[in-house]
Amino acid sequence: MEGAGRGEPRRFRRPAMLDPRLAEEIPGDMDPALRSEIAHDTAGALVARARAAASTDPALVDRLLRLVETEGIEIVAEMWSASAADTLPGALWRIYVLREWTRDDPRLADRYRLGTARAEVAEVVAGAAAPPGPAELRDLADAVLSGVFTGDLDVALNRAAAFCRIVAIGTAIDADLLDTPAAATEATRRAAALDSTADDLERAARRWRAGTLD
Repeated sequence: MEGAGRGEPRRFRRPAMLDPRLAEEIPGDMDPALRSEIAHDTAGALVARARAAASTDPALVDRLLRLVETEGIEIVAEMWSASAADTLPGALWRIYVLREWTRDDPRLADRYRLGTARAEVAEVVAGAAAPPGPAELRDLADAVLSGVFTGDLDVALNRAAAFCRIVAIGTAIDADLLDTPAAATEATRRAAALDSTADDLERAARRWRAGTLD
């Protein structure tokens, strides 16, 4: 993967932007090795191209920010969702899903606010405007994803991890307030999954700093 001070850039054999032809290249029963190659190549190409063009072509970064809106979550999932969490495509998949989630979950802001009371350090790292409502969390998700393409990638990954950590805590607290055991069990399960995702993103950030995230 291309990165400042990380040696020679890789040669990417896949297009840097998604288009309908890319979808045709990723059938559901693709060989796992080829799927992994495409995942790594497309993720690396997207990040490398965006970073190279960020100062001269802000429209490119905006298109990447809205990738799911224009191409569909299914296409992004086909490319990256099967990738290991501590890889670049795996991290990108988690951040895109995080961004979509901030637009779809009506209770997310309440759970975020519940979590901030017990995760003050994570709140500072995440950097949401206070008090955070749905719009502020959408803005935070956009800022995190933009940071992947224009800023320090490890900072963006750590912000995403902090967001997940806060919501995990808030969801666990919320589980105790729910009316039915089934709903409480589901909320507890979701909190554990969010906490695990935070671990994944923090591990990816460490790999980026070590020059081993690809």
